[in-house]
Amino acid sequence: MVVFIDESGTNKHEGHATMAVVYVEVVNREKFEKGFSDALQEVDIAEFHWADQGWKVRRKFFEKVFSLDFFFKVAVFKNPAHPEKMMEIVFQHLITEKNIRWIFIDGKKSRRYENEFKNVLRSKDITVKKLKTVRSESSYFGVQLADALAGLMRYLEYNPGAEDAKQMVSKLQRSKKLFAKYIFSGK
Repeated sequence: MVVFIDESGTNKHEGHATMAVVYVEVVNREKFEKGFSDALQEVDIAEFHWADQGWKVRRKFFEKVFSLDFFFKVAVFKNPAHPEKMMEIVFQHLITEKNIRWIFIDGKKSRRYENEFKNVLRSKDITVKKLKTVRSESSYFGVQLADALAGLMRYLEYNPGAEDAKQMVSKLQRSKKLFAKYIFSGK
């Protein structure tokens, strides 16, 4: 099993934003990557990044990836006062499996962040060598999917009446791809 993690909304001002942290689990990485690559080709894009795509591409993209074998968990933080402290809470709830071969985290992280994350893994008896920070998401399809899901979940929090987003999340729930959703408040 391989896990991909992405955060959305970390560039917003503290206390005035919603952050989403998504954990995507993939059992057969090779099969998933082949299907994801095919989906990108069918949508006619080189890579998917939530912020770079309009709704037409987002809808087509999600229609293609719904058939892939994955599930995800999401933690949504409304107005986090101390985002750096919330990560320990997130990983305590999101990472519950023991048979993880690799964990890929999107973005350049501070040494302190990585050490705190490793401490959480150690407390759960997960080997620390399994953690890798990914700075280029183009070569990690699971990170692109985590980005898409984090963007979608955060968008829906900001726009609860958005029909496109509600339909996508509803379909993820019906297909049992959305395994868990945690809501935290920073107030």
